[in-house]
Amino acid sequence: MKTIGLLGGMSWESTAEYYRLLNELTRDRLGGLHSARCVLYSVDFADIEHLQAEGRWAEAGEVLAEAGRRLEAAGADLVLICTNTMHKVADRVQDALSVPLLHLADATADAVKGAGLTRVGLLGTAFTMEQEFYRGRLAASGLEVCVPDAEGRALVHRVIYEELCRGVVREESRAAYQAVIQELVAAGAQGIILGCTEIELLIGAGDSPVPVFPTARIHAEAAVEAALPAAPRWSWSSPGCGPPAGRPVATGCG
Repeated sequence: MKTIGLLGGMSWESTAEYYRLLNELTRDRLGGLHSARCVLYSVDFADIEHLQAEGRWAEAGEVLAEAGRRLEAAGADLVLICTNTMHKVADRVQDALSVPLLHLADATADAVKGAGLTRVGLLGTAFTMEQEFYRGRLAASGLEVCVPDAEGRALVHRVIYEELCRGVVREESRAAYQAVIQELVAAGAQGIILGCTEIELLIGAGDSPVPVFPTARIHAEAAVEAALPAAPRWSWSSPGCGPPAGRPVATGCG
């Protein structure tokens, strides 16, 4: 098995999920006592969040590029940035590496298209929902992307930073997210991308009337496929993902 490098800590709550998923998926593939070969570099998220808030993305990119170099020096054969938002600096990280960076948006787009969908709602940080580094990459793969209105985007962003990144999961926030999802579905979304890895701590398949696409799980599955190239080809088949049988396909995406 190739060694998977995890560039994590943003936040550590979802990075812990990555570690669990990689090991469970490897065990499912190989059986017995097998677990994933991986190395982790975990940054201090307070430092990264400060750079995000001040728009100092070039500096943030340098921090992650150096972390990526250390992962490669530790033996990583491929690297994952364990957060959607920091894919804003994915090109800078890849430029610092001689091994592949497995891009989260590409893995997510493959999962959505594999489920036969073309129009999706996107939940994430304000950076992910509003800027082109992520939405544009999805669109370039042939997907139409809807995001919540300004009030909805503010709500989703606030819950991520003030609650989920701190390990706080509140039923009131789940209900609020469900209301945002309903609005996206009404606007024509055929599925919902959980485009922040922490959202999976709050929202699951049962919280949406259309399929959800949990990006941390998708990323982990794609990584295990890449690390085990001789294994049967990965396909998106997790419960609750892909179009439910008999569900009509929505049209129009406002």
